[in-house]
Amino acid sequence: MIVDENNEPIIGATILEKGTNNGTISDYNGNFTLNVNPGSTVQISYVGYDNLEFKANSIPEIIIMKESSLALSEVVVTGYTTQRKADLTGAVAVVKVDQLKSSPTGNSMRALQGKVPGMRINLSGSPDPWSTVRIRGEGTLNNNDPLYIIDGTPTTRSMSELASMDIESIQVLKDASSASIYGARAANGVIIITTRKGKKGKLTVDFNTSHTLVSSAKPYDLMNTKQRGIAQFWAIVNDNPNADPNEVGIAQLYQYKYHKDEEGYFVLDDVTWREWLDPETKTMRSADTDWQKEVLRTGYIQQYNVTLSSGSDRGNALFALDYYDNKGTVKEDLFRRINARINSDYSWLDNRVKIGENFTVSQWRSMPNIGDGILGACRSIMSIVPVHTEDGGWGGPIGGMSDRQNPVRLIEDNRQNHDDHLRLFGNAFLNIQLMKGLTFNSNFGLDLVGYWRRNMDLRYKSGFLSEDKNKVTNWANYTFSWNNSNVLQYVFNIGKNNFDIMGGQETISNDYNDIWASRRVFALETTDYMYLNAGEQEKDNGGGAAMNRMISWFGKMNYNYDNRYLASFTLRRDASSVFGENKRWATFPAFSVGWVLSSEKFLENFLSGFSHLKLRYGWGQNGNSQIDNYAHFQMYEYLYDSNNVWDWNWGTAYDITGQAGTLPAGFRRIQRGNPNLKWESTSQHNFGLDFVILDSRLTGSFDYYLKYTRDILMKPGYVATLGEGAGMWLNGADIDNKGFEINLDYNQKIKDVHFNIGGILSHNRNTIVKVPEQVINNFPGDGMEDNILGRSRYSLYGYVADGLFQSQEEVENHATQVGAAPGRIRYKDLNGDKTIDSKDRTWIGDENPDFEFGVTMGLEWNNFDFSLFLNGILGKDLNVSGWKSWTDFYFLGTVGENYGTRLLNAWTPKNNKSTIPALSVNNYNDEGRFSTYFVESGSFMKIKNMELGYTLPGNLANSLKIQHSRIFLRADNVLTIKKTRGDDAYTGLDPETPGNTYPLPFSMTMGLNITF
Repeated sequence: MIVDENNEPIIGATILEKGTNNGTISDYNGNFTLNVNPGSTVQISYVGYDNLEFKANSIPEIIIMKESSLALSEVVVTGYTTQRKADLTGAVAVVKVDQLKSSPTGNSMRALQGKVPGMRINLSGSPDPWSTVRIRGEGTLNNNDPLYIIDGTPTTRSMSELASMDIESIQVLKDASSASIYGARAANGVIIITTRKGKKGKLTVDFNTSHTLVSSAKPYDLMNTKQRGIAQFWAIVNDNPNADPNEVGIAQLYQYKYHKDEEGYFVLDDVTWREWLDPETKTMRSADTDWQKEVLRTGYIQQYNVTLSSGSDRGNALFALDYYDNKGTVKEDLFRRINARINSDYSWLDNRVKIGENFTVSQWRSMPNIGDGILGACRSIMSIVPVHTEDGGWGGPIGGMSDRQNPVRLIEDNRQNHDDHLRLFGNAFLNIQLMKGLTFNSNFGLDLVGYWRRNMDLRYKSGFLSEDKNKVTNWANYTFSWNNSNVLQYVFNIGKNNFDIMGGQETISNDYNDIWASRRVFALETTDYMYLNAGEQEKDNGGGAAMNRMISWFGKMNYNYDNRYLASFTLRRDASSVFGENKRWATFPAFSVGWVLSSEKFLENFLSGFSHLKLRYGWGQNGNSQIDNYAHFQMYEYLYDSNNVWDWNWGTAYDITGQAGTLPAGFRRIQRGNPNLKWESTSQHNFGLDFVILDSRLTGSFDYYLKYTRDILMKPGYVATLGEGAGMWLNGADIDNKGFEINLDYNQKIKDVHFNIGGILSHNRNTIVKVPEQVINNFPGDGMEDNILGRSRYSLYGYVADGLFQSQEEVENHATQVGAAPGRIRYKDLNGDKTIDSKDRTWIGDENPDFEFGVTMGLEWNNFDFSLFLNGILGKDLNVSGWKSWTDFYFLGTVGENYGTRLLNAWTPKNNKSTIPALSVNNYNDEGRFSTYFVESGSFMKIKNMELGYTLPGNLANSLKIQHSRIFLRADNVLTIKKTRGDDAYTGLDPETPGNTYPLPFSMTMGLNITF
């Protein structure tokens, strides 16, 4: 019987007669039977545990396996092949997948936030589980998304379409030496995902479910009707003390009673407002609407996963069904996904030939018209507007208010408008062992995604906003990608020299097709009737297609001498159809070396405290071809005038004959060709150190990298003298990234208590080295000597705000500043010319953080387990001008909107300690100019999640015919600690999701995992 240190049976351990293919696995009680030759050696292995070896005649009755703190014998996928973790010489992060599966996010990448050094993940609280993933900074001005390899099939699509429960392992290839085997697509890093496979033994059934409640806390502190009136009063009288606020305000909605005190300052006694917004028709009664309360709800997430797995000596099979349903905190918002997966393999000819497939079908639905936009509408529309009119219609703005929509109407009229996707993704493979050590592997993968949407725009009347013609628009598209790779691998050794040589070829094809159509005027507004055929007027349609192809050759050799000296060499050559014929091919080389110092005899005494110590160095190049499919072509188009009032008439039709009738269409150039357009390339140096100390209790790694991206692909502007359509794609910019990554993990077991703590720390510095002169003004800076070169892409440039003027005397003693007055922002005269102008701008911040960190703590006692995860960012500046323009200024938003309650604490002569400028209707002081007033600290630390679990004891589970059972309770987004003091204190809700995006809500999850 095979058990762990808690005497629990280990299910699925591999038992193998050494040097043969004769083997079996342990059953659900940990038992096994294997017939072997006399005198042979039996090997026992299980992922996460130390390997064991016994002579066949001395195997104990109870075999105890110990958890491996090193996991150096663990096999990881590194690109078309596998390696032992101990032999890695590149920067490869191996993810602990078990930490991800209880997450309610619906996306494995979201659950990885703060757990992989050097990988930044940005997200929001939207139910759609998309995320932005960046590995070692941003090295291009184009697409910075990493490449995903799922069971050998490449994709750049979001991982929100893959069920987290289906994932067996995740490896992140961060440096060029490890990722260069993928050449053209690897410049942004590679994430390799292997899905679960069937295991030998009788049928095993896994059932997992969780249910989550999501908080509906209001993200904004908005003014109510009375507060909005108070703000208007002070804005009017501050601008013009002689103005009558009862006559000047918005549509004369508000009536004020006020007087002046002995010092001549205004005192507001009372504020009231009209009973009817429309006094003539009397359909809209003035209200005090809490718009956030009207549109928010308690969110609910439910997840179910059932997996069936079985196998024998000849083959294995797994079937999984996954359902994820996230009803967001905005009413009617949702993301719903159904996944079905089947993975199987079959072997014959004494396991020399294996065929198999990994295939998944996914269908998901989302609500594109409901979400962030609804929250933005809540922020904008005034609370005095009612949800409904007296006759049941929709409330809306009146003259003098901004044209902001009723958010409740937006939800109601868009509840039937959703996006539907269907994705078929997977691969089939053939593996042949041609002779000892020589194998051939062929893989064919496909990725087919179909999209469909019917958008119904209904008739409505909401205040002065209305639409009397309804409309239906249909969109449909599909993306079809396939790839085929063929790899020959030879593994052999000569004495202590171990070789792993691989060569291969790959072909990749991508096709895209779309079509759309619309009609207006439908007699009925129902989902059953509003199809295109029923539309009566204004038929319109369009469509298009695109494609690209790539072919590649590659080779790799791994060398290991006596587990001391390691080396790896890679060469890949790619050709892509997106480049000009003169530069279509590119070669991407890489190498890495490693020295295991702890295996050196002459260092035994000096390194006696190290169980493992390895130095690594790697260099390599990767490519990037993520640009327009036809970037190198000279392109033309014909275009009839679209009669768009917002755009210039670019139509190419002209009646040169002067005759009536259909006009002939000419062509216009829209892009110049560039046959010399070539690959964007990224070179990277990586210096690494791996160590294990304290009797294998503390493991860690350190990596320092230098990453240079050259010949960045871009399409800059052009001077008018070149003529219409003179723009073209070219290689024109350079970006550098450098940084370091630290990963530490400590494990300690004291009697029945097992404690572990792990942490990561990352630093990345991004620098713009070169951009074309004609686009230098597209970046921060003055466009001349004080430009972006040598600085981060996300540097902030502007004025230095120096508090508020407190008196007229301060105004007169300051440099000349147009619009200066008591209560207004004072700007520093940096160049000393006694005038505030554009020459006083300087560098005032950087949105690229100094450090990112994550800390994971775990505790196990008897059958209980507890985990706590912290993560955060240090040294990040935020541009919050979009946020503060409505929380701190009356005049920077559109006239007639609502505001944040911070405005109620604006500066007055009697409230001169306030840092918020005095309320004003007019922006005389140009306070919308970008300055340090709009730069706040984005540093934060979060208790990201906490989880408490209980596992049913093994003897009780066995009596219930259950292999494993665990119940858990989890809390996410528990607490945020942010900077609340100082000039750059963060004034918003959550610095992780600044601005108007969906905030990350607090949630509580209860889940159950059972294995039968």
